[in-house]
Amino acid sequence: MQDTKKFIENLSGAGKSIGVLTSGGDAQGMNAAVRAVVRMGIYVGAKVFFIHEGYQGMVDGGDNIKEASWESVSSMLQVGGTVIGSARCKDFRTHEGRLRAALNLVQRGITNLCVIGGDGSLTGANLFREEWSGLLDELVQSGQISEEAAQTHSALHIVGMVGSIDNDFCGTDMTIGTDSALHRIIEVVDAIMTTAQSHQRTFVLEVMGRHCGYLALVSALACGADWVLIPEMPPKDGWEEQMCHKLSENRADKKRLNIIIVAEGAIDQNNKPITTELIKDLVVRCLGFDTRVTILGHVQRGGTPSAFDRILASRMGVEAVLALLEVSPGTPACVVSLCGNQAVRLPLMECVQMTQEVQKAMDEKRFEEAVKLRGRSFENNLNTYKLLSHRKRNAELPRSSFNVAVLNVGAPAAGMNAAVRSAVRVGITEGHTVFAVSDGFEGFSKGQIKEFKWGDVGGWTGQGGSLLGTKRTLPAKHIDKIAEQMRIHNINALLVIGGFEAYLGLLELQAARSKHAELCVPMVMVPATVSNNIPGSDLSIGADTALNAITDTCDRIKQSASGTKRRVFIIETMGGYCGYLATVGGLASGADAAYIYEEPFDIRDLQSNVEHLTEKMKTSIQRGLVLRNENSSENYTTDFIYQLYSEEGKGVFDCRKNVLGHMQQGGAPSPFDRNFGTKIAAKAMQWISKKLKEFYREGRVFANTEDSACLLGMRRRALVFQPVIQLKDETDFVHRIPKEQWWLRLRPLMKILAKYKTSYDVSDSGQLEHIVRLRAKDNSAI
Repeated sequence: MQDTKKFIENLSGAGKSIGVLTSGGDAQGMNAAVRAVVRMGIYVGAKVFFIHEGYQGMVDGGDNIKEASWESVSSMLQVGGTVIGSARCKDFRTHEGRLRAALNLVQRGITNLCVIGGDGSLTGANLFREEWSGLLDELVQSGQISEEAAQTHSALHIVGMVGSIDNDFCGTDMTIGTDSALHRIIEVVDAIMTTAQSHQRTFVLEVMGRHCGYLALVSALACGADWVLIPEMPPKDGWEEQMCHKLSENRADKKRLNIIIVAEGAIDQNNKPITTELIKDLVVRCLGFDTRVTILGHVQRGGTPSAFDRILASRMGVEAVLALLEVSPGTPACVVSLCGNQAVRLPLMECVQMTQEVQKAMDEKRFEEAVKLRGRSFENNLNTYKLLSHRKRNAELPRSSFNVAVLNVGAPAAGMNAAVRSAVRVGITEGHTVFAVSDGFEGFSKGQIKEFKWGDVGGWTGQGGSLLGTKRTLPAKHIDKIAEQMRIHNINALLVIGGFEAYLGLLELQAARSKHAELCVPMVMVPATVSNNIPGSDLSIGADTALNAITDTCDRIKQSASGTKRRVFIIETMGGYCGYLATVGGLASGADAAYIYEEPFDIRDLQSNVEHLTEKMKTSIQRGLVLRNENSSENYTTDFIYQLYSEEGKGVFDCRKNVLGHMQQGGAPSPFDRNFGTKIAAKAMQWISKKLKEFYREGRVFANTEDSACLLGMRRRALVFQPVIQLKDETDFVHRIPKEQWWLRLRPLMKILAKYKTSYDVSDSGQLEHIVRLRAKDNSAI
């Protein structure tokens, strides 16, 4: 990062023209990216053009290339697919086609392109850029453009965004559309599970991914599938017998259903396809189980984009415009991408070459290398799946004499059960005896503790809330009883999954170590709360599910407002004093304003918001959406704001209010929360194993150091263990929030996309990095 701060006010797009196109297969979230490019482009003073129907529209010209206005991208955010159309284009592959495309761009003064598509689309864009000066020379010679025009438009600048549901592009953790595709798959799997359970059936599901097994792998992880087949990890010879053995073992364990997930490109060691029919015949022949096949097909590409995809695409769209404003003739074409939760810029061709290397490695049967080339996120998912799916016989397990207790603390959050399941199974695999505690610290003090076996957590990943039961009670007042229970059950380590109370609880347990030797054991906390207000972690389990609940509701409310016209909705979100849900929910649902505690506001701000909405009502977008965090202000309550808007908006718009309440805590966990909960809890349990060995002295575990009571959090790009005592300085205990919060940097983005003039610090926007460097930081990735 640079020393001098850079602000958006100092970057001007005046005189620049940007073309935006979507190409190749469609993906949910592409529209959010287009909307962000258009609005950010217009905001900085550039002209932005839609190029309809991908490269085909660029070659055909005419009405396919149209100038975009601010209002022309309204109501796009919640629509799946791509509104500006996409096509596979043969013409652009020919020199003649590219020559026509160059002429169409020059005639409209477009020398900046934002290409949203897969690796084929981005490779085509790069070739076009490399040929640009040659194409202009040809156009000058044939008299189609003047020398002067060729001089003015001498360089073509390109920024790519990867839109692909397969997540098959190297260098980026998530491509636009992947999370939404996972939502579709998990919705189907959850529905299938109920019918499979009724009839004791085996289901074989085929998901998309001709060359990449990401969707199959992550959906298997998120639904606890019995078996998964992906192109990057062909099963070893004899897999048929192994798979059937595992299925029958699970049935013997009273599991009434089996789920097998197959990527459409699944192959065996000899590169021969493994089809769903082949698996069905195998299961019927060997086990006689009632087996059905479901091919998900294009369902995965459809539907509304998830909150994650909307935010990802909006951030990428803004970042793409910034990259185009800062480009110089020598800069290589880049891809804007997300690494952890941070925006990065990567050289386009480095990413493309590495993506092609994966395919080459697979063709040459170098499968382990292919997995490594896919990147840290893929490799981690694969390792976690292996860890959780293959249950070892007792004889194969390492026997430790350690007892580990797992408990939920605080309010329920979707994904807690996935974390408990993961912790229990990894604990058993590591050889420990795992105890589950009901009802948090209160249950702990009453001795509500029982040993959990592998099968006790079967089917937990898709369940919302907390199956163990959870309470907000802090341990301090029950400390003697908790210490006594730790002694009775000989608990050697604690894994606490919960919110702010879990963090406070861990601090209290650590403080009580001097009085109670029983508490001198390794303790780790995994953050799980919809509020996302835990110091030391950028994200917590449950926040993504809550965001999706808010976004879904806002979509419906916007639809209602669009029907009645001239209507503004005031929506209250949860979060305590933390404005994460209001801000990020506002960004995902296209809100006009979001009031939060962290950014104080007064009557003048409210007045200017009303004036802004009054202006908006004069346009074709006659609806408004305002979010308010429940504790954003003691006096400017939701009712107050509703009454103020109603009074001030008289004759221009009318108002409605909506308090979302506890629906934000409920529901089935999103794929992200299932996956995040599974991976982070597995990592926490592995840390416990390591610490137990470290602190085992003379026949007992004794841990009294600062680093033996940690919080495992996601920081920027990695999962990090941090001693809770060291996080005290980062915490505002009165308002139960971290003193610094990364998502506050997204607020100007929301304001810009809602047409407010604002200051936006872009010093943190991605510097051009190299892909190899990213691969070096593998060990702590998620």
